[in-house]
Amino acid sequence: MEEVDELIKHFGLEENSEFVIIPFTDKSGKQKKRYLLKRRFIRIVYAEGYFIDYPLPDVIKATIKYPELLLSEALYLMYKESGAGRDNIGGINGDVENGNQSSEISERDSQ
Repeated sequence: MEEVDELIKHFGLEENSEFVIIPFTDKSGKQKKRYLLKRRFIRIVYAEGYFIDYPLPDVIKATIKYPELLLSEALYLMYKESGAGRDNIGGINGDVENGNQSSEISERDSQ
């Protein structure tokens, strides 16, 4: 969680005991906030039947960079820009249905 604390200080984010709070301005100029649970990983379950546990520091960075996108889209774009495929994420977990998540992710990233 040390990296999370550094990101909070670096970007001037808010926090409380349960959440990292990311303030942003939407397209219409309204002030909004995104609340992220303070956990080591944030799990996203995809419609294709698999899930990925993303490290909280990556979730924070993606949310700051793309605050108006869905979190899954923001993470995808962030990893795509950095050249890291989702199969290289440190917090990745297996496929919910058939245990073959790595090949599904690789196929999706190549499309």
